[in-house]
Amino acid sequence: MPTLHDLEAEIEALDQFLMSDLSPENCMMLCDLDGFLTGIAIGPELIMPSEWLPVIWGGEEPAFDDVTQAQAIIGTIMARYNEILSQVADGTVAPIIMETPGGEVIAADWAEGFMQAVTLRPAAWKPLLTSDKNVELMLPILALCCDDDGEPLLDLPQDVEDRLFAEAGDIIPETVLAIADYWRATQTAPVRQSSGPKVGRNDPCPCGSGKKFKRCCGAN
Repeated sequence: MPTLHDLEAEIEALDQFLMSDLSPENCMMLCDLDGFLTGIAIGPELIMPSEWLPVIWGGEEPAFDDVTQAQAIIGTIMARYNEILSQVADGTVAPIIMETPGGEVIAADWAEGFMQAVTLRPAAWKPLLTSDKNVELMLPILALCCDDDGEPLLDLPQDVEDRLFAEAGDIIPETVLAIADYWRATQTAPVRQSSGPKVGRNDPCPCGSGKKFKRCCGAN
């Protein structure tokens, strides 16, 4: 498997493979694959490669030339996944985003790949997506996504939308780290103990059952 610090050539080969006739017609391209891997890497639940690798190929099987090529392509995908984990841990995320010859950043594919990862665990992502306080962490990614007609997913003021698209190269790394921090804090937050009076084992159970605490909720 390629090392984390020597992936440039391997990723270029992966890009060529994804665009070739050997890959399924509906497989991901490099930018949405990178967004997808990022969503998998920083999400609230561990998802095994056996589940998410088929999603990359659109549910079909790529036509590898031989075992060596298959190992190289899958190895590069896994190495990039591990590199993303390493980058997040170091606070230096470097997403693979399309850029035009004129220097314009096009991040919609990356964002849509990220959201495809979210759809694998909608219930696990729900606390963030429905949080009045923290849903704003997702807004930069959602704002870069389009609907089936190619229209922006969110109805934002034009100046805000223009800024998000123009500064996507800087905003996406910040957003990824913020989302990763959110899940890390959520998963490591200590359980808060009740500040109310302690219930004795022979006292009535506070659940209202009428039984003694030791015979009800304290029976363990």
